[in-house]
Amino acid sequence: MPRAFYLVLGVQFLSTLADNAFLIVAIARVLELSGPGWLIPLLKISFTLFYVVLAPFVGPLADAFPKGRVMLLANALKVVAMVWLLCGGNPVLAIGLAGLGSAIYAPAKYGLITELLPARDLVRANGFFESVTVCAVIFGTVLGGLLVSPLMPRLAMPFPSLTLLVQPTALVAGMLVLLVMNAVAMLLSAAVVDSGARYDPHSIHPAQLIKRFVAENRVLWRDALGGLSMSVTTLLWGVGATLQLMVLRWAHEALGLPLAQAAYLQGITALGVVAGAILASRWVELTQAERLLPVGIVMGMLVPLLLCVHSAWTAALLLVLVGALAGFFVVPMNALLQHRGCTLLTAGRSIAVQGFNENAGMLLMLGVYAVAIAVEVPLHALVWGFAVMVTGGMVLIWWGRNRSLHRLPSRPMTR
Repeated sequence: MPRAFYLVLGVQFLSTLADNAFLIVAIARVLELSGPGWLIPLLKISFTLFYVVLAPFVGPLADAFPKGRVMLLANALKVVAMVWLLCGGNPVLAIGLAGLGSAIYAPAKYGLITELLPARDLVRANGFFESVTVCAVIFGTVLGGLLVSPLMPRLAMPFPSLTLLVQPTALVAGMLVLLVMNAVAMLLSAAVVDSGARYDPHSIHPAQLIKRFVAENRVLWRDALGGLSMSVTTLLWGVGATLQLMVLRWAHEALGLPLAQAAYLQGITALGVVAGAILASRWVELTQAERLLPVGIVMGMLVPLLLCVHSAWTAALLLVLVGALAGFFVVPMNALLQHRGCTLLTAGRSIAVQGFNENAGMLLMLGVYAVAIAVEVPLHALVWGFAVMVTGGMVLIWWGRNRSLHRLPSRPMTR
């Protein structure tokens, strides 16, 4: 792997670490302000919204400039978001600004990988990338738990003249830690080299970009392998984002854990994802990705077992197993989708299409979850509902794939 790839890995680690800790800190801030329960999924919705709204524009942006400069801009926005929260800003709006930075950042980082590496190395590279990302999720979630725990020093809110509508917070020390992390990620982004890839210029008129984006969606969805992998990743990202919040609630209601300790338990799930991603990067070839659909079905069937668990240790083992299946399954599917997207479109545009669909799925699922909380749907009903959604969705995708296998020819696995 080239050195530039490892620098991108470093930026990805720090940025993802800060994002996941930011979510926990923002949840703690909502609880500190005695906000209603439905505001918690609204935090995740706010972070995700720009991935969907700006999807037609961030792909061309990533392709129009050196991707390291785009990553620099994205991380600068995250720095501004954290300064805003420190100044007493609304946590939903602050995390939304960080989401704007992440939406700009996503096609740049993934597009740069496809530019730096040949197709034969994409599964291996995705194994590295997803392992680093999930490690950042683990440590970021744990770090978030630490930053909201009593172990952090209680500092006064800085800039009191800017907090006319907000009471001083005890979370300021944790916010300062996140500010420093985002600042370091921003500085590292400035050192990312230009891959040298250039694409033909296109119109930047919004109507033209949207029209082109709709056409690009159609191209990827109608491709046999692209549509298959897109269906899988869209379903799993949507359900996974909701289960992330559901695990926090389940740990509190079933195990009696406070937010800090529930965040630690949530982070344990990602350990299994790392193991599954590593195994997939070593054992699964790009051409074998579509054969892993039954793994997704098994994963969905394991989720309701949470309702039978009343021990933190047993819960940890179950969550590690679910995470391992998810990592082993999603990494090859993600690599397949990236390869088909880069082959059919361009690196930045294909990642924008992928991000749009996956995050639209997340918004839909999180919206359903927020409404369910508002109308006080019991937790066990929610767990069963999302488990059925994963299992049933994967069965339908598997059935559709087998039905069309001999009718829709696959495109060759070449660059």
